[in-house]
Parts: sequence; structure tokens; C-alpha cells
Amino acid sequence: MARNYRMAARNKYAATPPIRASNVPMGRSLSIFDEQYRVVAIEGDRLFIRGILSGEVIAILNPEPETPLSTTDFPTGKLIALSNPAADPLN
Repeated sequence: MARNYRMAARNKYAATPPIRASNVPMGRSLSIFDEQYRVVAIEGDRLFIRGILSGEVIAILNPEPETPLSTTDFPTGKLIALSNPAADPLN
């Protein structure tokens, strides 16, 4: 999954200010996998999500273009969490 800071900074979905609440201990950085997100939009092969705590907008590129993203699978406002593929056990 791609984290596209430039797109998020210029993105029309990034206008909402972040919520200033956190369950993360002070001094610890918030990982993208520590946060929950709301679906903002689907545009072509990109899924735009906004962090509940950070307010950061992230564009996720569809890794399987033959299976398009749909509003049925990702309706606007749906709450999702990202999983870390590096944390999955090896076979």
C-alpha cells in the first residue's frame, strides 16, 4: 500500500482538520497501522482514507487493477484499519 504525502497535501479531501485525541503514549509516533481510518472516496484505482486521530489523508493504490475498487466494498464513511503485511507470520 502506498502512502502518498504529496497527493494528501494537495488533495481536496485533506481539508478537514485533524482530531486532537490519542491513545498513543506520549513520545511514541503514531504508525499508519495504529490508527483507524474512514473511507473518503474512490477515484479510479485509488482509495482515499482519512485517519480518525491524525486527520491525515492517505491515497492507497489498488495492487490488483484487474479487480477494481468499488463503493460496494468501500462505501464512503466506512471505518477500516490497515494491516501490516510484514507482521504476518511466514509460512
